[in-house]
Amino acid sequence: MPSIVSSYIYTIVALTVVSVLLLCSLNSYTLTLRNTSETDQLRNILNGVAAKANEILTLVTATNSSLTVYLSLPATIGDQPYWMRMRNDSSSAWVEGSLGQMFEGNTELRVLISHKTSMSGYFISAHGQASLQGYMNGSTPQLNLASVGG
Repeated sequence: MPSIVSSYIYTIVALTVVSVLLLCSLNSYTLTLRNTSETDQLRNILNGVAAKANEILTLVTATNSSLTVYLSLPATIGDQPYWMRMRNDSSSAWVEGSLGQMFEGNTELRVLISHKTSMSGYFISAHGQASLQGYMNGSTPQLNLASVGG
């Protein structure tokens, strides 16, 4: 009789361990799927901002004028805030961004701008609406990203 009771106890312990392992792996898989979809949403937002930036730069360069466009962007992606900024160096210009709080390290995503331009500014999702302001600074087109309101 005692060997039967200990056998049941070992079976219950083994089933508990297997159940915990299955629950942990399913939870990990669910988090991976959610993070992937949130990253895809951020990539789509950055691609949209880059496309609008190229459009503004083309118009500003062709007409030698200034233009400000207000962008309707979501306040969060999933339940996370996000940020983006515009940067350039001597060879290229880009829009970069990441989920979470803004930091100076490596960014999660980067989208190149096709125009040779000077870019600056940043946008944090919880701080209102985004604006893109384009103008000519001598012969160089300038583009600034900023938060409006909030």
